[in-house]
Amino acid sequence: MKFIHISDIHIGMTPDVSFRWSKDRKDEIVKTLDRVIDECNKKSIELLLIAGDLFHKQPLQKDLKEVNYMFSKLEKTHVVLMAGNHDYISVTSKYKDFEWNDNVHMLTDSKVESVYIRGMNVEVYGFSYDKKNILEHRYETITPDDEHKINILLAHGGDSKYVPIDFSQMKESKFDYIALGHIHKPEIIHNNMAYAGSLEPLDKTELGEHGYIYGEIVDKKCSIKFVPFAKRKYLKKRIVVDTSVTNTMLVEKVEDIVKQNGIDNIYIIDVEGYKDPDIMFDFDSLRRNYNIISIKDKSLPDIDFDKLYKDNKDNILGMFIEKIKLMKVDEDIKTRSLYLGIEALKKKV
Repeated sequence: MKFIHISDIHIGMTPDVSFRWSKDRKDEIVKTLDRVIDECNKKSIELLLIAGDLFHKQPLQKDLKEVNYMFSKLEKTHVVLMAGNHDYISVTSKYKDFEWNDNVHMLTDSKVESVYIRGMNVEVYGFSYDKKNILEHRYETITPDDEHKINILLAHGGDSKYVPIDFSQMKESKFDYIALGHIHKPEIIHNNMAYAGSLEPLDKTELGEHGYIYGEIVDKKCSIKFVPFAKRKYLKKRIVVDTSVTNTMLVEKVEDIVKQNGIDNIYIIDVEGYKDPDIMFDFDSLRRNYNIISIKDKSLPDIDFDKLYKDNKDNILGMFIEKIKLMKVDEDIKTRSLYLGIEALKKKV
């Protein structure tokens, strides 16, 4: 039995609000889910597991209809999904009475239930959130009823506010696969348990590859792998400068990074090192032309402290340099303190 496991799609979310690519990112969340549907058809996937937070908030009827239409394009695939902490099933939730396609099965109860798919001899267990926060452990006590079936658990949580999980105990469970959601970083916990992570990265903290878990269960043995699939990545890059680097040179260094790593990706860039004291880097053109969500100049002016001390040993600046140099701290801390203190003293003068 072949399956794809996704989670934390967050349809309706607008990542990177106020940045010029923000609307594209909102649309890409839906388009990437649609590409997963195509992937299921291409690979003859039998089961698509969605481990919570399909929507960023409780969906409207029209939202459910749109997703249901996407699921209708699946040729051989059954879908099993649950609601997470973002799209939890409230008293007025549109999830409650929605009629899904025959191939779509939703775990709507806040207590443990299961869906049995006869043609595959697969039973999927789990429950939906009925409120935003669930503080107590719940998953460790769930066990399958019949070990002769292929038994799968859908689970959303893993931290103190959203169903804490004891992973060591979960590894000993009788489930053939445990599909985890809520944590947005993909991670294979065990050979039959994984976080798929958010399908598309949703903010600059979600660095690196995002996608889905592909798995196969043959004779009750599970094998899984992570498949990168997102349209974009958030990438953090570091540029080290010296006194020879001009503003134009720095712009070219950033452009090279973008060209080498992908123009569609979104960048967090830190500029470090020691620059010419007279130079001020201008990042405006880079922000206009590339997907740079953050670029910070953390470089320091290259100052000859010994000469500066000799020239100022009889005034407050010299006294400050002498005091810092006598401090018993790490040299990096000492150097940074000198730079920051000198800049502050210059402003006062």
